[in-house]
Amino acid sequence: MPNPMEIYKLLPKTNCGKCGEKTCMSFAFKLLNGEKKLEDCKPLYSKEYDVIRKKLEELISIVEKAKETGLIINEELCIGCANCVVSCPVHVEKDPKNAGIGRGIEIDEPILRIENGVVVVINLSLCRRYGKNRTLCVICRENCPTDAIAFVEEL
Repeated sequence: MPNPMEIYKLLPKTNCGKCGEKTCMSFAFKLLNGEKKLEDCKPLYSKEYDVIRKKLEELISIVEKAKETGLIINEELCIGCANCVVSCPVHVEKDPKNAGIGRGIEIDEPILRIENGVVVVINLSLCRRYGKNRTLCVICRENCPTDAIAFVEEL
């Protein structure tokens, strides 16, 4: 997950205010939080910043992939261990016999599942971080040995 400093380092750092912010650092924070768009930085779209803009677009795409829960899965880091799947409290509640003892889950609609060697989101609406009664659950992230799971925000 990119942080504001990584984004700031790629910005023009002119503090021109054309984006509506007083500083490029402030813009970096708002860009990361989704309050601003890359297009708001007018200088970034001049020819001299083409290479840097592409790097920023890649960083921002990571953030944009996050769902309502703020969940981000970095497939390059995922090793398919399924720790996130078997430790998910929702999965354990629905299939305590299997998930609770690490054998995997046998439910029709899991939140996460391993496909082609990486974890994928199947039914995010069941996640405790989803919807109006959201809770701060980070069990999937805490049980990931490679830090492939992250959250944009901690609610």
